[in-house]
Amino acid sequence: MPGPAARSHGSRSVVTSLGAVVRPRDLMAETAEAKAAWRARIVTLFPEAFPGVLGLSLTGKALEAGLWGLETIDLRLFGIGKHRNVDDTPAGGGAGMVLRADVVAAALDDAARGTPADRTLWPVIYMSPRGKPFTQEDARRLAAAEGVTILCGRFEGVDERVLEAYGVEEISIGDFVLTGGELAAQVVLDATVRLREGVLGNADSATEESHSNGLLEHPQYTRPAEWQGRAIPEILTSGNHKKIAAWRREMSAALTRARRPDLWQKFTAKE
Repeated sequence: MPGPAARSHGSRSVVTSLGAVVRPRDLMAETAEAKAAWRARIVTLFPEAFPGVLGLSLTGKALEAGLWGLETIDLRLFGIGKHRNVDDTPAGGGAGMVLRADVVAAALDDAARGTPADRTLWPVIYMSPRGKPFTQEDARRLAAAEGVTILCGRFEGVDERVLEAYGVEEISIGDFVLTGGELAAQVVLDATVRLREGVLGNADSATEESHSNGLLEHPQYTRPAEWQGRAIPEILTSGNHKKIAAWRREMSAALTRARRPDLWQKFTAKE
């Protein structure tokens, strides 16, 4: 039976701008700017899924500006045999297919080149419905690192042995199942990249929105002053910034109590 495919140095695609993808890639040719930027490496069977929505709006502009970097690593290139098989039937029987440990390991080894061994500096994540729920706190943690590697699963999942051997952190974006991890990875990256310095036009935006302080965001209003008989709350047009701030805190607390009692319980427990 043929062994694992040799590592391919042309396995990566690097999004250097919204309109250009470079492949294959010589890692020694990285610019100093790219090395300094926060980077995401995505192990996936569908590298063409990226940057996806990450190429739009503020994250897209930041990608073009070099404020963060995105690399895709094609899992198929590490497949076994003539047809580069990446999966096999589940041990013990059952429906579907499971991504092979040897194939995933080879891809993760490739993704690890040039990254720090310390997982606090460079986390390795597997998007999984059984993982720990992703939170704003996780986004801040990832944004504070040098970069992240994200493994996007497919089929019935990944051989447990490679997750254990590589100490892969499992993260979920919700209690539901997707056909693959690519969309979930984009959610995690969007939440993380926007926290990096220079990505948001207004730095205060990241500190005033939902979950930034453990509460949901207060209601927002803008012109016209009255719409379909509904007026902007008078306090917001008073010019009294102290009273406005107090009103917003009160509304945040009320919304959190009503809509997310779990968050409210956590918030009050910290006080």
